[in-house]
Amino acid sequence: MKKTLIFNNALALALGVVTLTGCTDSFLDKEPDDRTEIMSVDDVIELFITSYPDANYGWVCELSSDNVMDLNSVHLPASPNAKQDLTHYNLTSSGRQDDEMFRFESVKSSTSSDTPAALWTGLYGSINSVNEGLEALERIAAQPGFVADRKYNAARAEGLLIRAFDHFILVNCFSQAYKNDELSKADVGVPYITKPITKVDDKYDRSNVTDTYKKIQADLEEGLRLVSNINYKLPKWHFNEGAAHAFAARFYLYTRQWDKVVEHANAVLGTNNEILLTRMFDYGDLEDLVYLSDYANAWQSPYIYSNIMLVDTYSTILRKCRYRYGQGSLVARSIYYHSSPLWSGYVVNPTVLVMGLGGNGYGAYYPAWISEQFQYSDKVAGTGYAHTVRREFTYAELLLERAEAEIMKGSLDVAAEDLITYSKSIQKFRPATKETYESNARMTPLTVDMITGSNAWFAKATKNNYNCFDDWNFVTNMSPDYIISADKVPYMNCLNYFRRFETNFSGLRFFDLKRWGMEYTHEYGLNNEKITLKWNDPRRALEVPEDAIAMGLQPSRPLARTDSTATEGKVLPAKHFMETSDND
Repeated sequence: MKKTLIFNNALALALGVVTLTGCTDSFLDKEPDDRTEIMSVDDVIELFITSYPDANYGWVCELSSDNVMDLNSVHLPASPNAKQDLTHYNLTSSGRQDDEMFRFESVKSSTSSDTPAALWTGLYGSINSVNEGLEALERIAAQPGFVADRKYNAARAEGLLIRAFDHFILVNCFSQAYKNDELSKADVGVPYITKPITKVDDKYDRSNVTDTYKKIQADLEEGLRLVSNINYKLPKWHFNEGAAHAFAARFYLYTRQWDKVVEHANAVLGTNNEILLTRMFDYGDLEDLVYLSDYANAWQSPYIYSNIMLVDTYSTILRKCRYRYGQGSLVARSIYYHSSPLWSGYVVNPTVLVMGLGGNGYGAYYPAWISEQFQYSDKVAGTGYAHTVRREFTYAELLLERAEAEIMKGSLDVAAEDLITYSKSIQKFRPATKETYESNARMTPLTVDMITGSNAWFAKATKNNYNCFDDWNFVTNMSPDYIISADKVPYMNCLNYFRRFETNFSGLRFFDLKRWGMEYTHEYGLNNEKITLKWNDPRRALEVPEDAIAMGLQPSRPLARTDSTATEGKVLPAKHFMETSDND
């Protein structure tokens, strides 16, 4: 599995070899890719199996958000029932790169998995592989007498959707959040690559965020027009029809095209919430399970309705959150470790208890929906590759995206129905278990009054609820056309509360904080050094790899850079993306 790559695998097809992720097929029940040359549409379909991004943005983004704390800083215990004595630990981080990311610094110490550099090269590796396939489809279509059929169109759709998705993750990680078309022209974007790399001295311009989003939208909408499940044996490992609409809903949410969010969410969820609820994840399915890996396997199954698309990645996120940086103290209380009207008098959300949260012995927790699967390259030596499956699109997260769009449209009654449906989904247990929780007043259904009433729990910034925002007024920050009026604030507090729980450890919290323009703080070290990110802090964009900047690429954080690597360069030669390393 040695890599000698451009954009991670740009030369793979030219050299007649398969892309990196081809080795994962056996244990994920994906079709193997043993093709050596692209000659047909079937060859392209096989190529796209291995063209999905193998880099996981979860840990990079969680560590850059407010979902993770430094356990070496002075803090209170996570449990509000424990003696509230200040404590701190003397833990090592999983690597210096985690220290750098938590302090919002450029990561210079490592290019291994779960770093910005691995994310950058992994996503561009996926893009280049896809571009090889799309170019091959163009050659096939140019043959005399060719007529595009459903198989051809579906293959083209898959390539376009992967390319759009990869650039979407890149721009949300390495650029500032989208503000509006005019304001975002002032923010640097990411290179939008639409052709395979053929020369190492090709140059690429980062352009701006508006331009990047326009190009994403063009690929997305063309992919939506052509998408079909006809080529898939296991659709949920691909950009199936539902995943295409779910991605569209997320894209339009970030660009604040509210009607389109609802349109594409409805294409997957339907408009009958009673039927929808039956298709949401059922926590009753976990009640007989014992091991954390069993919980994760249940969540990550490609055979359940609630998962729309799964992506296999190289990641050791489950290991990393057991070191110095994790979810403990007030961070844990903010997300799940507190009482609420949905689980009155209960210290921990019963859903989380059923999840079987595990600790590292130091008061930090991680959700059981994350599990590492290890692929041995040498069982005797004990070496190989750690895989983590991402639930990239789910019914629950899509439902919350629709709820947010309805709030912003002013359709508050409709939004409330979606929020209530979501709350019912995390209270789905076997009848006897549900009856026990409800009879003991440990679990209560959500009501509109809980959201908007005079004592609305979601609007209180109390010790039991660190997860709500005091000010949703964006007039002075993100853009003048993104305003959350007073009547929407209670609903947005409820939505934020649910989104933070639902997207925990996925990395999407970082994107939410950016696109909402919210200020947050990291406390670092024994002296609790405070590092606060304002809405317009250049450090809200991850810095691109150092070697890219050294070779002339415009940095993500020009105002934050004071070292000698700062540059006014705007274009990047293709040879920057050449990497020779082993996946770790």
